[in-house]
Formats: sequence, structure tokens, C-alpha cells
Amino acid sequence: MIMPVLNEERHLRDAVRQVLDQDYEGPLELVISVGPSHDRTQEVADAIAAEDPRVTVVANPTGRTPNGLNAAIAASRNPIVARVDGHAMLPADYLRTAVETLEETGADNVGGIMAAEGVTPFEQAVAAAMTSKIGVGNARFHTGGQPGPADTVYLGVFRRSALDRVGGYDEHFQRAQDWEMNHRIRETGGLVWFQPRMRVSYRPRPNVRALAKQYFHYGRWRRVVSRTHQGTINLRYLAPPTAVAAMAAGLVASPFFWPGLLIPGAYVAAILAGSVLTGRGLPPAALARLPLVYATMHLSWGTGFLTSPPKLSKQQPEPERARLQDFFED
Repeated sequence: MIMPVLNEERHLRDAVRQVLDQDYEGPLELVISVGPSHDRTQEVADAIAAEDPRVTVVANPTGRTPNGLNAAIAASRNPIVARVDGHAMLPADYLRTAVETLEETGADNVGGIMAAEGVTPFEQAVAAAMTSKIGVGNARFHTGGQPGPADTVYLGVFRRSALDRVGGYDEHFQRAQDWEMNHRIRETGGLVWFQPRMRVSYRPRPNVRALAKQYFHYGRWRRVVSRTHQGTINLRYLAPPTAVAAMAAGLVASPFFWPGLLIPGAYVAAILAGSVLTGRGLPPAALARLPLVYATMHLSWGTGFLTSPPKLSKQQPEPERARLQDFFED
């Protein structure tokens, strides 16, 4: 298993314990890739490795997620490679279920549900939005569904042969690197499989600012992916930027043409109605925050997509992929 970490002193031991306590009879190793942290993450990781021979620590000088993942993959040895985050909470049967699913389906990558679970009222509202089609569309790794082929999955448990075939994670992509690599796996004949029994608990962002930043960068880098791989965008991804552009146009036109206000007004009404429908069972404090959460996710993602600068685009993907392929073969 591979785990890129940065500033994870607080959660690292618990995350490692959940990995090493997996109900799995095969060989198990954990490679922790440590970025330049501002806390004691490096010291904690080194101490864990000294205590358990199954743990290896490697450096990720850039601190970027795809670089850390590639460094950990290169240091790992087993034919199955499972990605896990430093603050993820894995169920005990996660790895066993993944390996069984790989064998049963012949897939190159399997993954399950990103089960958002909040503690504070704001986090509870985000968790509700992240498991709702109003918030994230029909992505099964958010909303659940039947097992089967998928465009992408949460985290991922891979056959090493598939990672070698596509050259690992593309280090150009600071975000959306999972979707991008799964696309290359599928383009080279591989199968990505959604397995809802693989359910991983996830703690949502704790405030509006952090949530807005997260979704802004999601939108920004999803557009970079769409520029790199033509034909990979669909209506689900275009809905937020279309809504942002329409509301901006309506507000600009409203001083001269008052019906322009109907566009943002209709959005607000739809969000309020959707919050009532999807917020059933939430505590009142969380329900009150749900419209704000939906709006933050939609508008941040859409704005990030619309303002994604062309300079972020990957101009020469093939040489870069060849470099990554050499990295894994050396």
C-alpha cells in the first residue's frame, strides 16, 4: 500500500494502524511518501518504520501528491498497489475485498465509496452535499450504486502491471490525477471497477473557505484534463460553469434589463428546494448551512473551470509519459 503524506502528524499513526491491521492474508507492505511538512510528520513516519519492518519511508521533496504517489510506487514491491491517504479511515476488509474484486472482474483498478462523514454542523452539511446528486452529480463513488465499470473510483487498488503500462501518475496534474490516470488505463484497454463494499470514511472540509478552495481547484484542473484528453467532458461537468456564466450574465444585464435577475433568482430557489429534499434527517444547524454548501461547491467548481488558465495545459504529454515510463522501468 502507498500513502503520500504532508503535515499529517496528528492522524498518521491511526491511518497506519488501519493499514497494518487489514484482514488480509497476503503479504502486506506500506510505503509512506513524506513531503516537506511543517509539523513532525517525518519524525512520526520514521518512528513507525523503525517499529515495523513492513513500513518503508521515502522522500517526496516536491510535496505534490502525484510525485509522492510515484515515489511510493517505485519503492513498493508487490504486484497489487493500493493507494491510501494519511487521514483516510479504511474498514478492516478493504484490501481483502479489493483483491477479491480484482480477481473476480479482471479489472486493473478497483475502488469504492468516498463516504463523507461530518462532525460539526458545517461538515455534516458538506457530507450531505457530497453524497447527493445535486452536489456532485451521478458519480457513484460519491453517491453509491451498483458495482460495475466506472470512469474513475476513490483512491484505487491497482494491478502493478497496469501502472507500469501507463507510466504511473502524471506529475503534471496537481489535481484530478486520479481521473486522468484512470482515463489512460481505460484507453489502453484496462477496466476500472466500482465496488460499493469498499467504503472509506472521509472527513469533509471544515469551513466555507477551505471548501471553496477545494472545489475551485477541482474545477480548474478538470478543465486541464479536458484540454489534454479531448472528448472527456460531459454535461455533468459543464453544469456548474454554465450556471456561473448564466448568473453572471443575468446580474450584468439586470441594471438595463430587470428580468436578468430571474436567472440567479431561479438558482437560489432551486438550491433552497434541493436542500429541503436532500437535507431530511440532518440536524437543524446542518440543514441551515446546506444551501450555502451547495452554492459554494457549484460556484467554486464552475469559476475554477471557467478561469482555468491555458498555461496550466500540458503541451507535450507523450514525452512526459515516456519519462514516467522510464522512471518505473529503471
